[in-house]
Amino acid sequence: MNTTSIRLIPAALALALASMALSAAAQTQPVQPAEPTTVQKAENAGEKAWDATKSGTKKAVNATESGAKKAWHATKRGTKKAVHATGNAAGKAGTAVSNTASTAAEKTRQTGDKIGEKIPGTPQNEAAKKP
Repeated sequence: MNTTSIRLIPAALALALASMALSAAAQTQPVQPAEPTTVQKAENAGEKAWDATKSGTKKAVNATESGAKKAWHATKRGTKKAVHATGNAAGKAGTAVSNTASTAAEKTRQTGDKIGEKIPGTPQNEAAKKP
């Protein structure tokens, strides 16, 4: 054997033993304490508080958005109803004015016809003479 191979054998043997020891150490699990430490308890409490805050915030945001949507829809509905009611009222008012004007015009014509019957030479006077 060479002197180099004699030097390499102990180094390879040491390397092989070290790798076995490391793999065995990696396979063993560290022992967990039975009860969580104070730091772990504080961290858990902090996480729970944070989750509760996030959940509460999401609920508040959703409620606000839902309320805003409901208010918007109610405003739209109310506006549509008001426009419709105004249109109906305007239509009825227009009809009433038209009816009143037509009635007044008819009465004016009838009065003019009666006056015309008394005036000689008018078509109404001639019509009244022919019965």
